[in-house]
Amino acid sequence: MLEMNRLYNMDCMEGMRELPDKFFDLAVVDVPYGIGEDGSKNKERSKLAVAKNYKAFHGNDLQPPECEYFTELMRVSKNQIIWGANHFISRIPVDSHCWIVWDKENGETDFADCELAWTSFHTAVRRFKYRWHGMLQEDMKNKEIRIHPTQKPIALYSWILSKYAKRGDKILDTHAGSASSLIACYRAGLDFIGFEIDTEYYTAANMRLTVEMEQIRINFDELQEEQEEYTQSSIFEGGG
Repeated sequence: MLEMNRLYNMDCMEGMRELPDKFFDLAVVDVPYGIGEDGSKNKERSKLAVAKNYKAFHGNDLQPPECEYFTELMRVSKNQIIWGANHFISRIPVDSHCWIVWDKENGETDFADCELAWTSFHTAVRRFKYRWHGMLQEDMKNKEIRIHPTQKPIALYSWILSKYAKRGDKILDTHAGSASSLIACYRAGLDFIGFEIDTEYYTAANMRLTVEMEQIRINFDELQEEQEEYTQSSIFEGGG
């Protein structure tokens, strides 16, 4: 059985076969869209801000997942959020009442103004506005280092989890990429499993996730030490 709160360097189809039905409460996935945008030509398409080229990721974004993938995804999870489904909606067997719209405020570029996510939820369409183009990001004071061509901001996933997950939920990301989704899960206190088939991107993403988890653990330990020192000081001062 796969361990929770880990990112695995493996084919997600193989990983999901090890999991029981409806094991996850929510799957949030950013699969290949099948439009040939593998990150190797990012720089030449940017007109607003400096962008960079990336190593083309596994599969070169030539095809979206086959129908078998979506069937398996729905087997192992109770609800799903699938980015880019507008490019391959015929492969998803269920209609959606609720789509998520991410407005990236791209300005004058060749990149899409928004990205769309299909969801299994029976609620209204929702929009999240967050600038994300090259070196220009919504939160410039806390800029994220971009390590993957299709990387999405942690803030986007944090917003998704605040709207569509609850305490105690288990989260799945079959195409973890930069691990932004997993970092958001960790910050929210939610258990997760992620898969990334590309070894090079897995290594970078796993390092990013590990640094985040260790940093939060250090901050927690420091907080505990401060609390213990305060408690001991109060005792010796004869408080109470």
